[in-house]
Amino acid sequence: MDYILALDQGTTSSRAVLFDRAGQVAALAQQEFAQLFPQPGWVEHDPRAIWRTQRDVALQVLLQAQQLAASHDGPARFAGIGIANQRETTVLWDRKTGEPVANAIVWQDRRTAAQCDVLRSQGLGTMIQAKTGLMLDAYFSATKLQWLLDHTPGLRARAEAGELAFGTVDSWLIWNLTGGADANTRARAIHVTDASNASRTLLFNLHTMQWDDELLALFDIPRAVLPRVVSSSEVLGYSHPSVLGRAIPIAGVAGDQQAATFGQGCFEPGMAKNTYGTGCFMLMNVGCQAVPSANRLLSTVAWAGPGGVPAALTASRDPGATCYALEGSVFMGGATVQWLRDGLQIISHANEVEALAASVADTGDVYLVPAFAGLGAPHWDGFARGTLVGMTRGTTRAHIARAALKSIALQVADVFEAMAADSGIVLQELRVDGGACRNNLLMQMQADLLGVPVLRPRVTETTALGAACLAGLATGFWRDASEISERWAVDARFVPIMSNDARLTILERWRKAVQRSRAWVDN
Repeated sequence: MDYILALDQGTTSSRAVLFDRAGQVAALAQQEFAQLFPQPGWVEHDPRAIWRTQRDVALQVLLQAQQLAASHDGPARFAGIGIANQRETTVLWDRKTGEPVANAIVWQDRRTAAQCDVLRSQGLGTMIQAKTGLMLDAYFSATKLQWLLDHTPGLRARAEAGELAFGTVDSWLIWNLTGGADANTRARAIHVTDASNASRTLLFNLHTMQWDDELLALFDIPRAVLPRVVSSSEVLGYSHPSVLGRAIPIAGVAGDQQAATFGQGCFEPGMAKNTYGTGCFMLMNVGCQAVPSANRLLSTVAWAGPGGVPAALTASRDPGATCYALEGSVFMGGATVQWLRDGLQIISHANEVEALAASVADTGDVYLVPAFAGLGAPHWDGFARGTLVGMTRGTTRAHIARAALKSIALQVADVFEAMAADSGIVLQELRVDGGACRNNLLMQMQADLLGVPVLRPRVTETTALGAACLAGLATGFWRDASEISERWAVDARFVPIMSNDARLTILERWRKAVQRSRAWVDN
């Protein structure tokens, strides 16, 4: 019984998923961990909690596989590990002890928004976007890392001396998987990141595929802290037996949204997916050349193989190529429903929101703009804040719940429109995944507000599946991308039923509500 182990390390939980050769889920485990909010607009994680929960769920599914194999009188064999991770979240740790020197600063954190404004006022945004494909925003890793080095006494000197290691969450997991958490094995720990994660830091040049000296100088980042950049699909090293009980090749790494794009089989230019996780992330494959955005989207590395991308994964069949994507990032997707649960406490469990929202026919002209961490694409307003407008004495918690679901779909519609304008491609469908895509009411809203069909696959664990596929291709577990594409199948197809006039009216009201939320924070 042969498996690929996928580690899906997300913003609010760590998950481990085992896939068999048919690409089906054989075992799954998940643990949530604490979200830390030390000040308004700040979001942190304890890196130890990230590693502990990820290791624990991995051990759980490995045990499940062994038990399953034993019931069939055979051994469980593990061909490889694929890693998908929350991106941009910044971890800094001591190379000698393996201990983090501070909490991780999460991608949602806005503490460096004012610093980004200063850099933009100096006219640096254009240069940064030309090199990185990214907007100059606190969302990305560079200013987070700079903040850690500048605000913790002694860290900058230690970083320059090579005593510290920086990484996004993939780097932190690989360091620990290969022995970094154990004093007896730490010398074997590997400090790497893949090209898709590197491309989310504001320090990586999309065109040279290298850390950029000019950007390192601009953000005052010592090169000594940086990980080595590797491909998304190759054997990077092996898990240390003291960690998972066996040595398993670590063979696939990608940021969670790039992994989901891969798992959705979006291998041809013009194919797009949207993931409904903590945030919402729409990516469209644009092929082997980065497409600059004129509509405030991001150009990013989708995935890269040794020297680029495996020939089977790109339309150009150039083995030295890199596959790029256009991306629109929405900060508050499923986290909006979490806010209904934890903040307003109008539901006890996230899965209650669909029934509550469906208990009313519409929102009663109530609009929620969930800019709790600012607005992402295509607005990029770090000083916007959450806004609830249009309430009357007749407004109920059901209207607010429906407005919350609708706000997710409306944010995605904004990105969808910008993506079509940038690419010159009118998308004919949208493939969806992530926890909230199981909400049928939300998916119907999404189809209505986009005006195109929304397709939900049978296997919705596409982030984990994409990481598994990258690892499986590197280890020969799967033959090529066509074998993966052939297994992609539709579970549900949501077709627009709303009139075009009604859709345009809702979009106009939404834009009015968004304007109310913008530039709320003065400093």
